[in-house]
Amino acid sequence: MPTSDHAPALARPTKDRPAGLRPRSIQTGKGGLDPLERERLVRPYLPPATPTQRPQHPARALLAARFYRLVLATVHLVLEIYLRIRYAYNCVLDRAYSMLYYHHRTPQLIQKDVRHLQRLPRHLSVILDYDHSDRVGGLDTLIDDVAEIACWCASAGIPMLSVYERTGILKDYITASHRAIAQRLHAYFGKERPTLRVRAPHSPAFANGDSPSDSGELEDADVEILFISEEDGRESLVDLTRTLCDMAQRGKISVDDVTQGLIDKGVSGTLMTEPDLLIVFTPMVILKGYPPWQIRLTEIFHSQDNNGVGYQIFLRALYKYAEAEMRLGQ
Repeated sequence: MPTSDHAPALARPTKDRPAGLRPRSIQTGKGGLDPLERERLVRPYLPPATPTQRPQHPARALLAARFYRLVLATVHLVLEIYLRIRYAYNCVLDRAYSMLYYHHRTPQLIQKDVRHLQRLPRHLSVILDYDHSDRVGGLDTLIDDVAEIACWCASAGIPMLSVYERTGILKDYITASHRAIAQRLHAYFGKERPTLRVRAPHSPAFANGDSPSDSGELEDADVEILFISEEDGRESLVDLTRTLCDMAQRGKISVDDVTQGLIDKGVSGTLMTEPDLLIVFTPMVILKGYPPWQIRLTEIFHSQDNNGVGYQIFLRALYKYAEAEMRLGQ
């Protein structure tokens, strides 16, 4: 029987192609194979189908699922009770410290609180946060916290305070910060307030009288405050590395001369010395990009469930530092 010129003829079965399948050159529909043909092509490559077996003991599986849920709920309940008890304990402890050891802006009371401590840090560092949502009030709160901590350090006899704020906004307000700290020191000490110096890396320092000095050759101050940010740690290491590379290329130093002591002196000269104590006023220890080289041997203190600057946290940190055993990596 003659076939039409437009009707496709079935391809003969070959070794590579089963019978009944048309070659790829013959398209159907909108340019693809029929669903039955696609299924027939894929079927040899599918894994053998395994019949689904129903559980022989459905009651036992149900009881196991209920048991696991009960265990999970019990763990959640115990953890919630523990967190609430810990929060209540820390709140009571902080309240007790704030009532028994409140300074009333009197240096004599602060000196009395730390008089029996065996040692005090020569360099204290703190990590503070800037509230970006409130540009005006957040900056005022930040400067106010710096002024309070500076007065506590001056009263306790701590000569060096470094304030780390991640964005570095305090560097743009060194003059305003110096004025606010000086006024707060006057409120604490009266006319006999200690001398003050506020500075930042690669910026002029401000001493008493709001006088800047580009040379940095100022008389020793009773309280020195340093503002640092996230970029300072990276820049100090980059500058030191560049300087050492230049000196090595000129033949002034050799590879053997680059030791840990040399790096310590270089970093300390460009940025700051290692702080003895670092206080984090957050529930967890989050350094937020703090220069890592400077805190290798630093005692870090934080109080759980605390989220603000307080004198009781400052005093507890000094107590913890006085009782700490410095092994220096041994």
